[in-house]
Amino acid sequence: SPPQGYYTRRGGVGESGDFITSPEISQVFGELIGIWYISEWMAMGKPSTFQLVELGPGRGTLTEDILQVFKQLASVLSKCDVSVHLVEVSPKLGEIQAVMLTGGKVQPNPEDEPAYMKGVSKTGIPIFWYRDIQDVPPGYSFYLAHEFFDALPIHKFQRTEKGWREVLVDIDPEAPDQLRFVLSPSRTPATQNFIQPEETRDHVEVCPEAGVIVQRLASRIEKDGGAALVADYGHDGTKTDTFRGFRNHKLHDVLSAPGTADLTADVDFSYLRKMAEGRTATLGPIKQQEFLKNMGIDLRLQVLLQNSGDTATREQLLNSYDMLMNPEKMGDCFNFFALLPHHRLVHPDKKDKPESKSPLPPVAGFNELLLK
Repeated sequence: SPPQGYYTRRGGVGESGDFITSPEISQVFGELIGIWYISEWMAMGKPSTFQLVELGPGRGTLTEDILQVFKQLASVLSKCDVSVHLVEVSPKLGEIQAVMLTGGKVQPNPEDEPAYMKGVSKTGIPIFWYRDIQDVPPGYSFYLAHEFFDALPIHKFQRTEKGWREVLVDIDPEAPDQLRFVLSPSRTPATQNFIQPEETRDHVEVCPEAGVIVQRLASRIEKDGGAALVADYGHDGTKTDTFRGFRNHKLHDVLSAPGTADLTADVDFSYLRKMAEGRTATLGPIKQQEFLKNMGIDLRLQVLLQNSGDTATREQLLNSYDMLMNPEKMGDCFNFFALLPHHRLVHPDKKDKPESKSPLPPVAGFNELLLK
């Protein structure tokens, strides 16, 4: 909602907001994701241009950390034309990202341009802002969706004796200023379209918008090359009722004071996989703990600990590592999932002459990397 929506009014990421995300906890998180993109770019033959496209970039912290990695590895990327494209609907968050990434040196674009704002990062890379992924120009691109899909709206369904019914929101007749959940009296169009015949759960959440976006990403990757990395809390088609609200870092009733809390539902990765089928290969979901371990977080932590002189910094490093990796905290509930072109995982003619092709490099994060 443009006037009353949570993200257009508040968008509370960070210590002072309603929820905190991994990049806000530790720079190591963003560094490892930056390395993932460079590793995939190299595995795909170092194309001469690449667009980094982030969906819902929050405060811009993750992009900032990734750009630092690109700067440190400038010699590797020297012959590559890199640009950053941010898909952000919230004007307020767009301003925060602009300050974080460019120091505020941005200019609005003319109305007829697909990007509504542009600037240059502190490290010298052009950055563009868009309201919709469809506005991002085609081309070889790496997509990033970190805690993006969980914020999209869902339909909820309940299995009853009369078959599937949609869970709807209604005004409570007992208290006219309160909302309540009700079951639809009969089947709704959504019930007919979104419930798979083989569904075994009794309660299901479906996010059609996530399906549409994944299909767009998959067809872009199939056509122009690149990859997409999705990091979010979710499940593989096993969970039922996960819809909840957060305000000031505490759970909040989703129906009270709409527009003032962050609403979220776990991402169903089995649904995303179904939506990408045929166009791209998919990897994951794997737990954040496993992905970051495969990316070498332990080694990076050791280096940072050796280089930090004071106890407070070391303590902060260890605390943030624990927050990201501990199964009780973020280590198990966050997952990584990737969309990749089919040829990245299987040689097109491998079936005919299996022995003649050199093996494809493993995909970082999803395989254990043996560090030489």
